Amino acid sequence: MTGPAERPGAARRAEAYPRLRRFAEGLPFRLDDFQRTACEALERGSGVLVCAPTGAGKTVVGEFAVYLALHDGQPGRPRKCFYTTPIKALSNQKYHDLVRRYGPERVGLLTGDNSINGDAPVVVMTTEVLRNMLYAGSPALLGLAYVVMDEVHYLADRFR
Repeated sequence: MTGPAERPGAARRAEAYPRLRRFAEGLPFRLDDFQRTACEALERGSGVLVCAPTGAGKTVVGEFAVYLALHDGQPGRPRKCFYTTPIKALSNQKYHDLVRRYGPERVGLLTGDNSINGDAPVVVMTTEVLRNMLYAGSPALLGLAYVVMDEVHYLADRFR
C-alpha cells in the first residue's frame, strides 16, 4: 500500500502548491485528503467551507489561511487574516496558540474584554467583533485576505 506522498502525481501536486508543501513540512503528521484539497483551493485563491466531524482536523485548513496571510503579500506588508471564534474562551486559546507559533508581534486579539495588537497581520477575534467591524465599515478590513470562522456550530446556540 502506498501513502499519499508516494502516489503517482504527488510530486506534481507538491510543485503546483509550494506554499502548502512548505506549510505541511512543518506539521507532525500528513495531511488527509480533505485537508489537502481545501488547502489547495485556498492556495489557488478560492474560498472554502470545511465541514467534518469533531476531531477530523478542520482547524489545519484555517491555520493554513493564517500561514498564507503571513507568507503572501509584499515584504513588510503581509496580507491580513481574521480568525474568528464565537466565544471569548476559544478566541483566547487560539490567540495563545498562534502567538506561540508566529510571535506576539504578528498576532493580535480582539474580544469584548481584550484588545492586544489589533493592527497585527493576524487578529483573533470573536465573531461578534467581526460582525461589528463589517457593520461599521471599519478601516481594519483594508488588506483583509482571509477570514477563518472556527466553531461556527456554536452560533446556533441562542444563549451565545
